[in-house]
Amino acid sequence: MADFFKNIADQFVFNFIEGDRWQIILDGLLVTLKVTLFAALIGIALGFLVGLIRANRERNGRSRNFRYFRLEWLCDIYVTVIRGTPVMVQLLIIYFVVFAAVDIDKSLAAIIAFGFNSGAYVSEIFRSGILSIDIGQTEAGRSLGLTSAQTMVKVILPQAVKNALPALGNEMITLLKETSVVGYIGLVDLTKSYSIIQSRTLSAFWPLIAIALIYLVMVMGLTKLLGILERRLRQSDKR
Repeated sequence: MADFFKNIADQFVFNFIEGDRWQIILDGLLVTLKVTLFAALIGIALGFLVGLIRANRERNGRSRNFRYFRLEWLCDIYVTVIRGTPVMVQLLIIYFVVFAAVDIDKSLAAIIAFGFNSGAYVSEIFRSGILSIDIGQTEAGRSLGLTSAQTMVKVILPQAVKNALPALGNEMITLLKETSVVGYIGLVDLTKSYSIIQSRTLSAFWPLIAIALIYLVMVMGLTKLLGILERRLRQSDKR
């Protein structure tokens, strides 16, 4: 038993301590967190706007204003294309096609790609959340003298966000894990750090286990935070 634990300690030192190889994982983790955070911000902002436009059309019918109708049409195309193609293909198109003639930072290209990808899914989450609110809530707001915009902001959206929160949290967790493909454009993230360590130690097991555990801890942490937030929102509803 003593030899078993000694072997584990030796492998840990060899894979992560010698040559400061732990720094490679830390640097990759910071890249993963940066891409995830900024892509999530883009995705939430973009998804909210697209979801609001599409939900408004389903509640009130297609707009007769040509410019707004064209905006609705563009939103439909955006959601269909993004949800219908793999995120890795979108990442490669953004980096190797859209920005082929521009010396763009790889992290920025990844943030844009994942932000636009997440936005399509977030838009469906917000759209579903808005449509889950009974139409009577809108009518009640209008009967109190509120405009359509005021009714949406003060009555519908607060309830819709609460309803959408669990699905939105799951989307953020999915986004965190999906960023593991950024290595295809040469960006050294948490997952890519494995191949660098493996090339130096010729050991695949320990780097992969370490990376898997880090992802697991991050996902569990996000899940815990979302659970706390949901409980507080439920408590506020009871007051």
